[in-house]
Amino acid sequence: MRIDILTLFPEMFTGVLGCSILKRAIDKSYLEVYTHDIRAYTTDKHHRADDYPFGGGAGMVMMIEPIARCIEHLQSERTYDAIYLMAPDGKQFDQHKANEMSMLNNIMILCGHYKGVDERVRELYITEDLSIGDYVLSGGELAAMVITDSLARIIPGVIGDGTSALSDSFQDDLLSAPVYTRPADFRGHRVPDVLLSGNDKLIAEWTMNQQLQRTQERRPDLLEK
Repeated sequence: MRIDILTLFPEMFTGVLGCSILKRAIDKSYLEVYTHDIRAYTTDKHHRADDYPFGGGAGMVMMIEPIARCIEHLQSERTYDAIYLMAPDGKQFDQHKANEMSMLNNIMILCGHYKGVDERVRELYITEDLSIGDYVLSGGELAAMVITDSLARIIPGVIGDGTSALSDSFQDDLLSAPVYTRPADFRGHRVPDVLLSGNDKLIAEWTMNQQLQRTQERRPDLLEK
C-alpha cells in the first residue's frame, strides 16, 4: 500500500514514521508513505499557500492552486484509488473504514490547515472527507498520522502475529477484553483463574463475556449496531 500525504508541515511526520509498527511496515516494504510539501507547488515568491477568505471573516484559507498542482503532479505518475481530505466536518473514521481503506493500493491524504481549504478542492479532487472525532485540531497532520498508523497495523504481514489485529477493539463492534501478563499474582491481585486453566473453550467464553460486558458499560452505542 502507498500513502501520499499532502501537507504544509512535512517535518511533523519524521518521528512518527521512524518508530514502532510504522517503521517496521515501511522497512519491510509492506507500506510506502511519502510526504509532499504543498508550499513547493506555489508560485508565490514567499512560498505562501494560503490567503484571506473571500467575504471576510477570521482565519486563512489554503489556496487551490498549489494543492491542484501537487495532486495533478502525483496523478501524472500513477493512478490513485482515492483522495481523502482531513477535515473536522468529514465522515467519522472508524475501524470499518480502516478495514475498507486498507484494501486500496494507492491513496492520497490532504491535510487541511488554518480555516480550511478552498471549497473547490473538494469539488474537483476529493473522493471523501474524513474526521477522527468531533473536535478541532490545528491541522490535519495529526489526524493523517492516526489514519496511517491504523491502516498499517492491519496490512497482512506488518504485525508478527497475524491474528493480533483481528482481535483489536472495534474489529467486531466490541471492545477488547481485559488482558494480563506475568506475574500471575501482584500484591494479592490475581489474574482470573480461567486464563491460567489452559482450557481454550472456557477462555474463549470468558473473553466474549468480558467483551460484551465492557462494551455494554463503556460503549453501549456499539451494541446497537
